Amino acid sequence: MMYAAVVLALLVTLVMALIRAFRGPTVFDRALAGNAVGTASMLLLAIFQFVSGRPEFVDLALVYGLLNIIGTIALQKFFRYGDLGEPGGSEADRA
Repeated sequence: MMYAAVVLALLVTLVMALIRAFRGPTVFDRALAGNAVGTASMLLLAIFQFVSGRPEFVDLALVYGLLNIIGTIALQKFFRYGDLGEPGGSEADRA
């Protein structure tokens, strides 16, 4: 019963974050909502693992959390510099 309440609360959190992601109003609100969706999804995977007794879902939750962090850092870099950088080495390597 307690797990059902936690899952329901996380699903409500997901719905609210998706509403914020679609409505905005700024791009930063959308980025924060995307990060919240990733975190809530990771928690749902961890709860599903505990209820089902399958430990591989913890690995999936951890990988999803790492991808969420990498995506957030890439989005912040894109907002700051306008692109994600040049492929290859530094300027001195190309000269």
